[in-house]
Amino acid sequence: MFKEDTIAAIATPSGYGGISIIRISGSEAFEVCDRVFKMKKGSIFDVPKNTINYGHIVNKDTNEIIDEVLVSKMCEPHSFTAEDVIEINCHGGMSVTKDVLTLVLKNGARLAEAGEFTKRAFLNGRIDLVQAEAISDIITAKTSNFAKSAMSSLKGDLSSKIDEIKADITNMLARLEVTIQYPEYDEEDLTNNEIVELINSMKYKLNKIISTFEKGEILKDGIKVAIIGKPNVGKSQLLNALINENKAIVTEEAGTTRDIVDEVVNIKGVPVKFIDTAGIRNADSKVEKIGIDKSIEMLEESNIILFCIDTSRALDTEDMDIIKMLPDNKEVLVVLNKMDLNTNVDTVKAFDNYKTVEISALKKEGIEKIENKIYELAGLSEDDGVGNTLVSNIRHKNLLIGARDDFDNAIKMINEGLEVDLVEIDINAALYKLGGITGETTSEDIIDEIFKNFCLGK
Repeated sequence: MFKEDTIAAIATPSGYGGISIIRISGSEAFEVCDRVFKMKKGSIFDVPKNTINYGHIVNKDTNEIIDEVLVSKMCEPHSFTAEDVIEINCHGGMSVTKDVLTLVLKNGARLAEAGEFTKRAFLNGRIDLVQAEAISDIITAKTSNFAKSAMSSLKGDLSSKIDEIKADITNMLARLEVTIQYPEYDEEDLTNNEIVELINSMKYKLNKIISTFEKGEILKDGIKVAIIGKPNVGKSQLLNALINENKAIVTEEAGTTRDIVDEVVNIKGVPVKFIDTAGIRNADSKVEKIGIDKSIEMLEESNIILFCIDTSRALDTEDMDIIKMLPDNKEVLVVLNKMDLNTNVDTVKAFDNYKTVEISALKKEGIEKIENKIYELAGLSEDDGVGNTLVSNIRHKNLLIGARDDFDNAIKMINEGLEVDLVEIDINAALYKLGGITGETTSEDIIDEIFKNFCLGK
């Protein structure tokens, strides 16, 4: 078990609140607690484990009572860190909480680094690295669906799928070793066809996990949706309707929006960032040109593009120029706006081969249709994240792809007729990369970097 000094930190957000928690973990957690915590009878050493105990935090040098508290006692290895743990529940507020922590630190604890409690849980074997990163994801989750997906990883669902592939690799390596070391035992030998078949079976499992990344990333980081079009087609009015507030300036003057205006909206459990861009046209103003350049950049940076069209007018060269700019690798939804006015039939008909939605941004009609279409174009369903194992961490994705590449190299060498012991090198490399996901083969520097991104007290 990992052993080090005793650490302490505030485990709740700073600011005003009913309760604050100071967490203490380490081999001297009970000793530190005993120096600052006074009960009516006995001490923290006398009470059973997994109990909550009433008393006061007292500066024993001056006999000053700092706060009235409840103290939880948890004994190793049955705690979050797998160490002796004390949690002091004091009154909320920055002053009292700080005073309690200061007293704890003066009596033998060290201020914990960011993520150090979770790091100790990992180093003590309480959780693996995937589960540790899932804790951070739960804390920072913007929506309930992503929190549910992260909870699935915390329960060990993703780790178990990776462990299954690692077990397959280990079994295969053992059989390869017999083939290499004892070629006289023909019945134990793996043929080249059998090796390729085993590798392809593991690749299939890897690909199933990798294929969840796009959806997992969307649940984690959200969907970026750019609203584009020429000036005065109702882009800013559409943004205001989508976010249900007047954030973007709406006037009859063309070129009013000269900078990017954005807002995040939660749609069915997914954060969607709507970006109102400057109207794309041949502009004379230097400032407007900069805004238009940013609009064009958004075409590439966004996941989905809302191409806003004024259906009360005929299409012109500015509309046609934008159509030519639309990237082939992006989902485009043509928003046929101003359908409450006299509709130009030819304008609407021009988009028969596009995904379209008819709305009136002014009257906020058809807005829900846009939301549903965005959800559909992102390939999402309302069950995403609910009990599903999704990869959302780019570190995991890169290691999974790296392991798959090792499998491909192994198959290539077999097809080229190379020796089995050379194939074994790539299979071992795949195993090493998968171990890097769960933490068995992750370098200390990477582990330190991962936990630096955690909040203090976790």
